[in-house]
Amino acid sequence: MVRSQLTSSSQALTPKKSLGQHFLINRGAVQAICDAALASPASAILEIGPGRGALTDCLIADGRPLWAVELDLDACRHLTQRHGKAENFSLENGDAISVELPKADSLCIVGNLPYNAATAILARLLIEPIPWERMVLMFQLEVGQKLVGQPGQRAYGPLSVLAQSVARLKTLLKLGPHSFSPPPKVESIVLLFQPRPDPPAIAERRALLALLHRSFAHRRKTIANNWSSFLSSLQIDSICESCGISPISRAESIAPDKWVEVTRVQTAIKSLA
Repeated sequence: MVRSQLTSSSQALTPKKSLGQHFLINRGAVQAICDAALASPASAILEIGPGRGALTDCLIADGRPLWAVELDLDACRHLTQRHGKAENFSLENGDAISVELPKADSLCIVGNLPYNAATAILARLLIEPIPWERMVLMFQLEVGQKLVGQPGQRAYGPLSVLAQSVARLKTLLKLGPHSFSPPPKVESIVLLFQPRPDPPAIAERRALLALLHRSFAHRRKTIANNWSSFLSSLQIDSICESCGISPISRAESIAPDKWVEVTRVQTAIKSLA
């Protein structure tokens, strides 16, 4: 079932710069991504940004329900021509940042995320109650480095903390520009996300992300300085004492598990104010 008004088109699908499209053409990478995704025991698969369908061809053959979300109407027409008759394939023409996602007991999410929307899409997948069992996602290398960044590293920031608080991350592939058409000006990375056994609750993740943005707003400032605009000195001292951190610490020095603890304490203290 394709939930959009699509018409047939025999024209080749041309990448759109405005959508950040770079289609994967490296067959070895396609197979590696599909192998990692299909190892998931999830009951269904969600593909984000299928484009020409390089991954779709492999994923659909698995037989599990495959939902695809694609913003580009021309790409939807192309995919409809190729897979519209497959009983296990459903296509949604929409923006993965906001479109309603399919309901399933468990999902494996896979995709070559568009560079200009990757962080927004990932943030949604991490802070909404989406029952993913595994995610295999491609990012611009710089974004991927932020996701796996460690405390004290320049790449370490809000995205690092959120992702590592919710999931265990593993680098699967690094790909050069010529793995794509057209070749981007940057390298790419494929990451495997597997849920942590003890992730923060959804409400805590949203509170965590909000606190992180404020805490990293001025990286050279201490957390006490960054927090002074929304917390009193007494509240700051109480949080730091409860969590065993120094108010003169910088945000980039605090590990993800400690940030979760700080968020919980801050939420409790503010609720008593």
